[in-house]
Formats: sequence, structure tokens, C-alpha cells
Amino acid sequence: MKVKVSRKAHFNAAHRLYRKDWDNAKNAEVFGKCNNPNFHGHNYELVVSVYGEIDPETGFVMDMKVLKNLIKLHIEDALDHKNLNIEIAAFKEVNPTAENIAVFIWNTLRPFIDKEKDLEVVLYETPRNYVTFCG
Repeated sequence: MKVKVSRKAHFNAAHRLYRKDWDNAKNAEVFGKCNNPNFHGHNYELVVSVYGEIDPETGFVMDMKVLKNLIKLHIEDALDHKNLNIEIAAFKEVNPTAENIAVFIWNTLRPFIDKEKDLEVVLYETPRNYVTFCG
């Protein structure tokens, strides 16, 4: 029997959506306000879920303190109050869309989660716009 456990987190970050190989008009047409050359920011809400069998010894799918610490160290501390385009190496050549940020978070956390467990990342860019990535 598989069970899903989830942990919420939060971080603020700035970004600009654009492609270096497009001119200003094309970037403005495709990305609109998100293409602001002075960047813009979001208060991201994050839900990280782990699916798996319950350990008969502990009763846990995953120790939530461990998950909390992984998210804090590798995601919140790394991304909070950062300009993603400028300060995060992964986004120097990758457009920091919500989709790409969710994949980045999943890839960052995956090595720390038991391979027998499934990992899901849900990232809210706004209360109405969110993405889900399951690998």
C-alpha cells in the first residue's frame, strides 16, 4: 500500500522570462510583463510529496523532519530572495519558468530521496498558477 506524505515550503525569487536569441519585440510578444528587463518577483509556494510504502518499523513513508531539512537546505536557502537568472547557475541558460523551476527542484531533491519512493513537486507561482512535476 503506497501512501503520500507532503511538506509545504515557501520562497521569494525574482526572474525575467526571455530568450537571448529573440529580439525585444518577440520576447515582449511571447512573455509579456514577465519579460521586464528589470525583472519581477513571486512569492512561490512549494509542496514536495513523497509516495511509498510505509516502513513497518517506523510507521513513516519518510521522516518528515528529514524532508523538511532537505527542502530548507537545498531549495529555500538556495533560491530564497535570489534573482534566478543572475544568481542560480542552472538558470543562466534555462528560462526560469515555473515549469523549469519545478524540474530544477525535483532534480535537486531526487538524489536525497530513497529510490524506492516516488517524488512529486508542486510549485505555485501565484495562487492561481501552478505546475506539477513527477519525474
